[in-house]
Amino acid sequence: MTTYRVGLLLFDDVEVLDFAGPYEVLSVTQDEQQDKPFTVVTISQTGQEIKARNGLRVTPDYSFEDHPSLDILIVPGGYGAREVESKNPVLVDWVKQQNESVEIMTSVCTGAFILAEAGLLKGKKVTTHWTTLDRLENEFPELTVIRGVKFIDEGHIITSAGISAGIEMALHLVAELTTLETARHTAKHMEYDWQTQY
Repeated sequence: MTTYRVGLLLFDDVEVLDFAGPYEVLSVTQDEQQDKPFTVVTISQTGQEIKARNGLRVTPDYSFEDHPSLDILIVPGGYGAREVESKNPVLVDWVKQQNESVEIMTSVCTGAFILAEAGLLKGKKVTTHWTTLDRLENEFPELTVIRGVKFIDEGHIITSAGISAGIEMALHLVAELTTLETARHTAKHMEYDWQTQY
C-alpha cells in the first residue's frame, strides 16, 4: 500500500474548516484492509502556536526548518492567507520550493492567493471562495477563474472553493489516490453527504 504524507500549512488567521476539514477526511480514511493511506502533519513557519480565525489556538507539528518530506501540501485560506501570508516572502518561497517536490499541491478557499503569488497557477483553471473570485481574477489575469464549482483538478495542482469545499477536495484526493469505495466509506464514516461526481 502506498502511504502519502500530507502537510497542512498553518498560520495566524487561517480559516478553521479550511484545514480541519481536509485533516479530518485524510486522517480517518482507511482502505479495505483497514490500512491508513494518509499520514497528516501540520506545519507553520516557526512551528510555534498559531491563532486561527475566531481565536482557536493550534500548535503545529513542525516548522519550515524541520518538517519531513511531503507528498501532498494543502494550503488553506482565510483572512491570514489573502491579506497577510500571500505577501509573506518567506512563506511564499517555501510553498514554491515545496511545489518542486510534492506530488500534489492544493489550496482551499483563499489559499489560492498564496499559490498565485508563488507563480504556481499561471495559465491554469482555478477557483476560490465565491466572495473573492473577482479579486483573484483582477489581481492575477493570467489565471482562468472558474465559478460555481467545488474544486478544479489540474493534475499537479488542485484548487477548491471556500471553507467546506476543502472536504470535497479531500474526498476527491481519496478517490483518486486510493479507490472510490474508500472515499465513499470515508464520507459515510463522517456522516458527510457526498454528492460524488464519479
